[in-house]
Amino acid sequence: MYRSSGVRRLVIPALCAVLVLGAVPGLSARGQSESPIVIHDAWVRETPGDATSSAAYFVIENRGDVADALIEASTPLAGVVELHTMEHQGGVMRMRRVFAIDIAAGDSTVLEQGGLHVMLMQLQQPLQAGATLPLTLLFDSAGQMTIDVEVRPARSGGRHGRN
Repeated sequence: MYRSSGVRRLVIPALCAVLVLGAVPGLSARGQSESPIVIHDAWVRETPGDATSSAAYFVIENRGDVADALIEASTPLAGVVELHTMEHQGGVMRMRRVFAIDIAAGDSTVLEQGGLHVMLMQLQQPLQAGATLPLTLLFDSAGQMTIDVEVRPARSGGRHGRN
C-alpha cells in the first residue's frame, strides 16, 4: 500500500512557503529584498592631459526605513579609490578623506563638486568624455552594487575644474 502522508507533510509546507513568498512584494525565494538604495545622475570628470586622478559625483537615494552608509568604493580603472569631502579650514578649502557617507532613511545624500565625492587616484588610463566607468559601491546595510558612471567633459575656470 502506498503511503503519501509523509510526502504531504513535506510538500504542502513547501508549496505554502512558495505562495507566501510570491505574494510579498520585493521578496525573492531566498528571502532577499531589493535594495532600498538608488543611485541617480552618476558622473565622473574627464581627465585632462596626463592627469591621473578624477572625482565621481552622484545622488544616493535611500528609499528604505533604515539609515545606511556608503563605506567603500572601487573600480578596476583606479589604483586607489577613497571617499572624500571638502571643507573650509582657516579660510582655505581642503580635501579630507572620510570613512563613511551617511544616507538617512527616506532621504538623499548628494555627492557634488566642492563637497562629498569619490576620489579616483592612480588611474590606469585617461578618462574621456562619452565613456563609462564601472564603479562598485559598498553600503553598510544594503551591501554591494556596481553602477556605470558617465565620463563628462571637464569644465574650465571656477570651481568646475576642482573636486
